[in-house]
Amino acid sequence: MIYGYIRVSTQTQVLENQRLAISTYCEANNIEINKWVEEKISSRKPLKERKLGKLLKKLKKGDILIASELSRLGRNLLEVMGILKECLERECQIWTLKENYRLGSDIQSKVLAFAFSLAAEIERQLISERTKEALKRVKAEGKHLGRPFGRKSAFNDLKKNKERILQLAEQNIPKTQIARMFKVDRSTIRRFINQHKD
Repeated sequence: MIYGYIRVSTQTQVLENQRLAISTYCEANNIEINKWVEEKISSRKPLKERKLGKLLKKLKKGDILIASELSRLGRNLLEVMGILKECLERECQIWTLKENYRLGSDIQSKVLAFAFSLAAEIERQLISERTKEALKRVKAEGKHLGRPFGRKSAFNDLKKNKERILQLAEQNIPKTQIARMFKVDRSTIRRFINQHKD
């Protein structure tokens, strides 16, 4: 049996791109997909909760599993190696189009799959570390993280009307209404009033 496996992580991603890539490859190489397995699920989900987990249990000697790329199968080194190990034990193959891998039972396939998975895992860790370091640096520099505060110019405009704004606030005029009058965000007005009231 030849299986075409396609997976996307979110509902907004499209399965058809992967299906087209596999179909085009198979047509060019006179290969017929006997069964398609497709799912919209994160690879972070345990393998047993994914259709891929059920498919791996069905694979028999000589079967071929074709995917657009190795990352469609698993997200980290251990998972990809586990999937590959299971396929090797069942004497079936994994083919990926993007990397042009034909992973079978030979030692070269084992080494190649291990090296690729290890590199992908290291890359993810490095990206994560770089992001954390950048956030720490920005915080240490005293810069604000998250949504920006109201415009400085808007705050300066409010200062010119300080008396009027505080008077309106004392009259219990809703902050939303005051914000609308001075063409600023409600949170800006709230901060301004809190900073300037006695």
